[in-house]
Amino acid sequence: MSELINVAEIFGENVFNDSVMQERLPKKTYKKLKEVIEEGKELDLETADVVAHEMKEWAIEKGATHYTHWFQPLTGVTAEKHDSFITAPMPNGKVLMSFSGKELIKGEPDASSFPSGGLRATFEARGYTAWDCTSPAFVRQDAAGATLCIPTAFCSYTGEALDQKTPLLRSMEAINEQSLRLLRLFGNTTSKKVTPSVGPEQEYFIVDREKYLQRKDLIFTGRTLFGAMPPKGQEMDDHYFGAIRERIAAYMKDVNEELWKLGVSAKTQHNEVAPAQHELAPIYAEANVAVDHNQLVMETLKKVAGRHGLQCLLHEKPFAGVNGSGKHNNWSITTDDGINLLELGKTPHENIQFLLVLTCILKAVDKHASLLRASAADVGNDHRLGANEAPPAILSVYLGEQLEDVLSQLISTGEATHSLTGKKLETGVKTLPDFMKDATDRNRTSPFAFTGNKFEFRMVGSKDSIAQPNIVLNTIVAEAFSEACDVLEKADDFDLAVHDLIKEYATEHQRIVFNGNGYSDEWVAEAERRGLPNIKSMVDAIPAYIAEENVAAFEKFHVFTKTELESRVEIEYETYAKTINIEAKSMIDIVGKQIIPAVIKYTTALATSVNAVKVACDADVSTQVELLNETSDLLTDVKTALAKLVDVTEKGGAMEEGKDQAVFYRDEVKTAMDALREPVDKLEMIVDKEMWPMPSYGDLIFEV
Repeated sequence: MSELINVAEIFGENVFNDSVMQERLPKKTYKKLKEVIEEGKELDLETADVVAHEMKEWAIEKGATHYTHWFQPLTGVTAEKHDSFITAPMPNGKVLMSFSGKELIKGEPDASSFPSGGLRATFEARGYTAWDCTSPAFVRQDAAGATLCIPTAFCSYTGEALDQKTPLLRSMEAINEQSLRLLRLFGNTTSKKVTPSVGPEQEYFIVDREKYLQRKDLIFTGRTLFGAMPPKGQEMDDHYFGAIRERIAAYMKDVNEELWKLGVSAKTQHNEVAPAQHELAPIYAEANVAVDHNQLVMETLKKVAGRHGLQCLLHEKPFAGVNGSGKHNNWSITTDDGINLLELGKTPHENIQFLLVLTCILKAVDKHASLLRASAADVGNDHRLGANEAPPAILSVYLGEQLEDVLSQLISTGEATHSLTGKKLETGVKTLPDFMKDATDRNRTSPFAFTGNKFEFRMVGSKDSIAQPNIVLNTIVAEAFSEACDVLEKADDFDLAVHDLIKEYATEHQRIVFNGNGYSDEWVAEAERRGLPNIKSMVDAIPAYIAEENVAAFEKFHVFTKTELESRVEIEYETYAKTINIEAKSMIDIVGKQIIPAVIKYTTALATSVNAVKVACDADVSTQVELLNETSDLLTDVKTALAKLVDVTEKGGAMEEGKDQAVFYRDEVKTAMDALREPVDKLEMIVDKEMWPMPSYGDLIFEV
């Protein structure tokens, strides 16, 4: 019987949250810190010293010996450097434990080896971490003991953003300012702040760690580079929402407890479509906190798995032919006094403020579709998007029948006079209650779907930070709000002007609205007729960052400078080439050291058996000979494909880093990888299982 857990008691126990601050900080200090957090005022050193002291005392009570500025460089994961609280030894041989406001506010991690895209050279190593007081500090407890983690931004000596947090905070300021402009036009004088709220649904795979350690491809790349499909995959849909197996349930329990202690509101857990695939979703949080929490979710999923003899796979497509993993980024914008700007109400056709917000978002997504696609671009995501398991690589917006009908009225007649309403759903069973169904169904094939009071951006890859998609969403919507306000603030007749603007935006951007099956070939053709971009590869998505209209939007709201965007483009190209290079070298290593020796061993044993049978009894061995010939032919194909892959990988590695190299890796190296995989996977179905050098798909996804 497992130990009973009181969630309310443990939730947030390792977080330096508002209740802890109220309890431990002097009232004056608490008030000043809240003004910094809520109003963006500057933090003075005197206040910082008091906060730092109390934060240190609280952390030591939790067992902490070290602190770290916890930041998010452009590697996709978090980074940290630990410093202990001890100061120089005293004359009596003792040491003091101290932590100053200066140490809290600023750190200098060096960090010259992090990706910078040319923003700084290695000999210009100085980089700074700056405390982000809007995301609470926390104590992480693990094998290293307890460490006080302070969420921070990371920037260069000259001020350029080298991380995910800095531009995210900038984008949040932009959408706050422009949303308030819009609200004031509608007579709202009470709301003081508007914040994007985010709820990311995290998908992941769990496999047995011992089997994982027998697969070099999983170790080096996070995905299987070889593997034949097992007799059964996911076609029976019996894993989806099925009963959670005991071993996985024990793992999920530990994950939840860890996250709850860190203040992460892990709420939903279930089996996903593919065998060994699962999902965890939290309650919504402010975008900045949600980004930090999602990083903690991914770290915790991986850390806790090891305790259970398991391995968590966050790659978007760890098994070819099996559904991959994504991350659904649920996004809305909410005022400090509880108004959700995406709440449509019972009669959306009469909710003019909502209709303006909605059509502004349609405009933003249509105008910047390529940029939004780029925000979800990842090497692993190329395997998933458009594969009838995830949204297509074409950006479209699902609104549902109700809102589509309202927009159609606006476009055709200039005004909307009614809204479709939900009808009673009759179950036909007397003991089951009838209930009102929504006026709109859900569309699981849409990349950007309206789901009642939020938009669900379903393109994001499972291992990626959700910072970039939210930076883009915040910025492009802020731009659309700004342009609408520029028009409406000059209008003589506000009611007429807002009516005309809603109709204009609905008409000009109706091409982005699509409620049908995003997986169908017909939609691909229809999207092309509409002029919507279909960007299938990360390499093709990257240039959107430096497209003129996107640079203008980012610079207008001080989210990115052109230089910062150019640096990110360089990093993206390098990341693509390096990832494919690692995968190609892993294939070369596995085939040369494991696959070919295993096949030779099998063919030798088979040939010996054939000769022995023929000599002993002169029996018909034609079937065995045919199998031997097939195996030998496939082995020849493997050697030929291997030689080709070695050649193109060497050529790619010798190229200068940048776009041309990334294109070469996509077109030449990846093609050669696919050519090598084909005969290897066929051989897996022939060679004796005892001789095959690694666990199969069936071993990995069914035996957990």
